[in-house]
Amino acid sequence: MKCWLILITVISTVQAKIQYKNLYGREPFGNSFVNMLSAAQGATLFALQGEEFMHAEPPDTTPNNRDQFDFIVVGAGTAGATIASRLSEIPQVRVLLIEAGRSENLVMDIPIIVNFLQFNNDINWKYRTEPSNGYCTAMTDKRCNWPRGRVMGGSSVLNYMIATRGHPKDYDRWAELGNEGWSWKDVLPYFKKLESFNINDYVSNQRVHNKNGPVSIEYPAFHTPLATAFLKAGEELGYPIIDYNSGNESVGFSYLQTTLKDGMRMSSSVAYLHPARFRKNLVVTKNSLVRKVLIDRDTKRAIGVEFVKRGRIFQVYASKEVILSAGAIGSPQILMLSGIGPTGHLQEMGVKPIVDLPVGDNLMDHIGCGALMFQVDQPVGMRFEDLANPMNPYIKDFFFERKGPLTIPGGCEALAFLDVDRPGDRDAYPNIELLFVSTSWASISVGRFDLGINDTVWQETYSKLENTFTWTVFPLLLRPKSRGKIRLRNADINSHPVITANYMDDKEDVRILVEGVRTAVNVSRTNAMKRFGSKVFLAELKGCKEFEMDSDGYWECVTRSITMNIYHYSGTCKMGPSGDPTAVVDPRLRVHGVKGLRVADASIMPEIISAHPNIPTYMIGEKLADMLKEDWGYPTKPQQ
Repeated sequence: MKCWLILITVISTVQAKIQYKNLYGREPFGNSFVNMLSAAQGATLFALQGEEFMHAEPPDTTPNNRDQFDFIVVGAGTAGATIASRLSEIPQVRVLLIEAGRSENLVMDIPIIVNFLQFNNDINWKYRTEPSNGYCTAMTDKRCNWPRGRVMGGSSVLNYMIATRGHPKDYDRWAELGNEGWSWKDVLPYFKKLESFNINDYVSNQRVHNKNGPVSIEYPAFHTPLATAFLKAGEELGYPIIDYNSGNESVGFSYLQTTLKDGMRMSSSVAYLHPARFRKNLVVTKNSLVRKVLIDRDTKRAIGVEFVKRGRIFQVYASKEVILSAGAIGSPQILMLSGIGPTGHLQEMGVKPIVDLPVGDNLMDHIGCGALMFQVDQPVGMRFEDLANPMNPYIKDFFFERKGPLTIPGGCEALAFLDVDRPGDRDAYPNIELLFVSTSWASISVGRFDLGINDTVWQETYSKLENTFTWTVFPLLLRPKSRGKIRLRNADINSHPVITANYMDDKEDVRILVEGVRTAVNVSRTNAMKRFGSKVFLAELKGCKEFEMDSDGYWECVTRSITMNIYHYSGTCKMGPSGDPTAVVDPRLRVHGVKGLRVADASIMPEIISAHPNIPTYMIGEKLADMLKEDWGYPTKPQQ
């Protein structure tokens, strides 16, 4: 009897540790030569599809100098593409959309390669913060990299395609601050309007979801064994699997809902501008950099914009309104160069002030510990050499069927929304997100360039993880108390502004981040994750040697050294009612003190939403488009 018990124990242990041979499971891959030949054929087919894709975008049309339009929209990113498309639904309205960047192409829409898009100077503004001793201290020059899209579709072409709406309390809080019309019940119709929701588990909930909008939201076509284990770990810890976009379930674990369509990225350009490409009343000028808004100083009314294209300066005019959708960095920069901003600062920069407003203040971002990595002893995570090897079936499967690991957005696969101070409360207001990645920037070492890790730190500390199997959790601070600011460097639009992030300036932010690290480590200790031999990697950073390994002080130091800013810049043109001295725009997104000028992008958020802001920025664009139609007497539904 005792022998049988021993045998059963041995069998159970072996079953628990069944070895994966690859991401697809326990069976070896098929014929490598056939895989390689199919990958080459697929690449040829993909190139032909890429040619068709380029013709689906609205053509580049240079307007005549001093040409006049009804509306001018600056920036063809998430909000700008939305607004321009919706306004052009009105046949009698002439819309000019101005984009500083080039056309999007199909290669940019392969989900797995998002990390590599960060290196592309052609489509990325490549902003950087000012040097700091309090954050990003292990980065080159102690500066954080701040990528932003300079391309049709804007940052929706560079982002990780994570579709989150935020918590209802985020928007109710906006309304409490005096922003009438921005509560959860007010914005929910716009969240529904924008989406084509394709997740079978939740699509039947028509109270909160819609299948007919322009932006496709679905799960990636593949999940690694690690991602599945992450969800099981959450259940093991007592958390539910949730639809985090329902507005009802706020605490729990989930696979990522993503802005993908049939395994490919869906940018704002694809969602809104491709369907509008034949509208004669929509004019799109690309590679056109707006230098300033033209403002009549006597009437304080925006009358147009000035932009430069191929060395020529153009002035174009708006008979109705100008809308800035250049993002939380670009919009405040353009406003300040136009004479709208802090008077003293503008005078120092040689810009004649028109309206004194706190433009560039209230800068917010979500940040986390960028070095919380876990080693595993099975090939269940992603390595570049495996994914890029055409003898494996991954490339073939993507090109022919749009399935497999190449459909995963940069390795990001799942998340959890938690309140680290009330872990047992399933109705809490989450203060931490655990963003799960089935690899790490150390395993796929080119990822270190995304973050800007300096060479010494890489060689001395993290290079040993290169080409190993790892997974990562970024514990992200959802409601930071710290605030930064943006200021002009000079009066030249070609000069990047001065960005002072002030991350972790408030000690409460640090406390919650460290608690987030502790929670993530607890996830790694579940049976679900230990099945793959998960073990936290404790980096021996030189700058953190004064702290005991794995202490709170150690994790604070690691977070200040390798600060993961998640590129959610917001708040720099804060929305608030008349009389709010901290506000730049009113609840209808009109710039205070200037007629005919609005701002619509993540910069208007009075407080950052507790989620990824891409979908909320679409919502802002949809809502602003209806506001414009209402204010100018146009129907808010598209004409048939």
